[in-house]
Amino acid sequence: MDKAKLSFKQRLKLSRFFRGEPPFSGPVELTQRRVFILPTQRGLGMVFTILLLLLIAFIYNNNLVYMLGFLLASIFFVTILHTFKALAGLVVQAGFVQPVFAGEAVEFTLTVTNPGNQPRTALTVTLEIEQSFTLDADACKTLRLQAAARKRGWQLIDTVTFSSCYPLGAFRAWSPLRFDSKVLVYPKPSAFSLPFPVGEGQQPSGRRRIERSGHDDFNGIRAYQSGDPLRQIHWKAYAKGQGLFSKQYATDAGSLELWLDYRNTPGANVEDRLSQLCRWVIDAENEGVRYGLQIPGKKIAPDCGMNHYAACLESLALF
Repeated sequence: MDKAKLSFKQRLKLSRFFRGEPPFSGPVELTQRRVFILPTQRGLGMVFTILLLLLIAFIYNNNLVYMLGFLLASIFFVTILHTFKALAGLVVQAGFVQPVFAGEAVEFTLTVTNPGNQPRTALTVTLEIEQSFTLDADACKTLRLQAAARKRGWQLIDTVTFSSCYPLGAFRAWSPLRFDSKVLVYPKPSAFSLPFPVGEGQQPSGRRRIERSGHDDFNGIRAYQSGDPLRQIHWKAYAKGQGLFSKQYATDAGSLELWLDYRNTPGANVEDRLSQLCRWVIDAENEGVRYGLQIPGKKIAPDCGMNHYAACLESLALF
């Protein structure tokens, strides 16, 4: 867990109360250092009521009003402890995040553990949207928080805020956390499905030739291999519980090789070109075509399959 000490100046830094401390990797425990608490509007109303009762009791020398004022004051101060304990001791760990395309929603996972013997109720967690949850005693829960993938490249998870107003809503305890968990955001695929490019000395390997391969003579089936196009899966055999197989044709699209070159890609700017290359990578993988990628500073030899697919998209994301 993160146990780095803070100087007095760092403890009083205003951003620490809203954005949290610098990002960290391991699990973090919500201790006194990380949990902050302030009265809510209802709590301030209680303070006003207590002061008003004490003033009336002083003016009229009324013991019953004194007793009522001190009773409310004791409830007020005891509530501070209970609100703090609603968060204190929880352990939070960030999980793995799947890559997404720009414009999609990123799903961050957090595992929250309650090591105590008391249940935690009326808890909320906020990333971009507030989400309520409860935790049983000595239990853990996985929370899935969504955020928008704004642009390609690495995107860090923003400040995650845990909070609670338990039990009376007179105080709000909160704990802002930042993790070094990040997600790889691929370029947004182009909305227009253009024909595949034809390089120098290449035979036309655009969509027209690939589509024609699906109408070639049926040549049997074989066991499914990673990277086989979905359109060639023998779904009837799979539905009958006979296993996963791929149909084979006399001329298979997998025998084609395609080069996707940044220099020959249409687009008004860098992002438009990367968007089109991303679309071609997706289409080529779906069609079962062996494809290579060439961008300034990097060249990936033709291949197909999920590892090759992920490598090409990662190169486009980090270009």
